[in-house]
Amino acid sequence: MNTERFECDAPVGVIADTHGTLRDEALTMLEGCGVILHLGDVGSRDQDAAILERLAELAPVHTVRGNVDTAPWAERLPWYLDLVVNGWRLHLVHDIADFAPDTPCDAVLHGHSHKARNEWRDGRLLFNPGGAGRRRFSLPLTLGKLWADEAALRGAILRLPL
Repeated sequence: MNTERFECDAPVGVIADTHGTLRDEALTMLEGCGVILHLGDVGSRDQDAAILERLAELAPVHTVRGNVDTAPWAERLPWYLDLVVNGWRLHLVHDIADFAPDTPCDAVLHGHSHKARNEWRDGRLLFNPGGAGRRRFSLPLTLGKLWADEAALRGAILRLPL
């Protein structure tokens, strides 16, 4: 698999677990991003493909497939994806349990749990933007942003103002 490489001066928007719901607040928070990464569980219905189309109106979108992405349109989504942004190697996977630890990367971006995570472990950023769609349990609705420049790779979890 070829790794796509690109330069991006703007923040990288990171969203996951929309489960068929794309909130206006999430769109507002992703405005101005240079690229948007959706980490799976877009939705299971035919019309849920419109979520990715709407995100693509803001910035180029890269998406991995999640366990609920079962509609025919989702069959084209890869289970994992490797990108290089400003020299930083990002590995995208929906469920961290499917991540192979020997994968060469600087960051593992994942979803599935709906629990936001922004932590460095053993020299690698583990980043989960949390869930931005339907509320799950008592977890807040969140998404994330990454800043990748020559000095550092930094992430932030942003709570949707609901």
